[in-house]
Amino acid sequence: MQLQLMSWPEVESYLEESVGIVVPIGATEQHGPTGLIGTDAIAAETLARRTGELANALVGPTLAVGMSEHHMRFPGSITLRPTTLIAVVRDVILALARHGFRRVFFVNGHGGNTASINAAFFEAYTEAPRLLTDGDDLRCLNTEWWAMPSAERLSAELFGDRDGDHATPSEVSIAAAAYPDFIKTADLADKPPPTNRLFGPADFRRRYPEGRMGSHPELATVEAGERIIEAVAVDLAREFEEFLAEE
Repeated sequence: MQLQLMSWPEVESYLEESVGIVVPIGATEQHGPTGLIGTDAIAAETLARRTGELANALVGPTLAVGMSEHHMRFPGSITLRPTTLIAVVRDVILALARHGFRRVFFVNGHGGNTASINAAFFEAYTEAPRLLTDGDDLRCLNTEWWAMPSAERLSAELFGDRDGDHATPSEVSIAAAAYPDFIKTADLADKPPPTNRLFGPADFRRRYPEGRMGSHPELATVEAGERIIEAVAVDLAREFEEFLAEE
C-alpha cells in the first residue's frame, strides 16, 4: 500500500487497523562512474515497498534528497543542510502524527542522513505532546538497510571484501534490479582508495577521485540485487512488526 496511491478515506480506514507507517529516506548523490545518482533513494524506496507488502503496512512517499554535502564536488549531487533535513523529517513525522500515526518506521538508504534523522526524532518527541493529547505515545525508528543481518551476510557471500563503503556493489545491485534498463558501465581503476576520514567535498574528491570508497561496483548484478531486496525486506518486515508490538 502506497500512501500516494490511496485516497484519504482509504488512509482513514487503514488507521482504524494500524498506527504504523514505513517511510523510505535516501539521497541524491554520486555513486561512482557506474552508480545511479538516485541509488540511495531507489534502494530505500524499493526495500520499503517490499517491506510494506510483507508486513501489510502503509508506505509513505520517498524523501529522496538527504545530507550529501561531502559529494558536492561531483555533478548531479544535491544536498540539504543538516538543519534542513532535521526540519523536513520532523515536519513529516508530526504531519503523520496529527492524522493518528504513532509508529513511524524509516528505511534509510544513506549513512549521511543518520545524525539528522535521529535529531529530528527528538524534536518531534518534544513537539508532539504540545500538539496531540496522546503525543507522548509517538515512536520513531531509523533502520539502515545495509546493517540488517541478511545484508551483511549477502555482502560477504556475494562480494567478499570488495563491497566497500560507498558506491558498493550491494547498493548498485539493488538499483540495477529496480531499473535494469539503466545499468551503466565504465573503465574503473583496479584498486579504489580504501575508506578513510574526510573533511568536506573538496577533500572527498581528492581522496576518492572516482567517487568510490573501497568498492567494486563492477561486481553488481540484477540477480544479486533481487536476492538482497528479498532477504533484507524480510528482516525489515520483522523489525517493523516487532516495533509495532513494543509496549
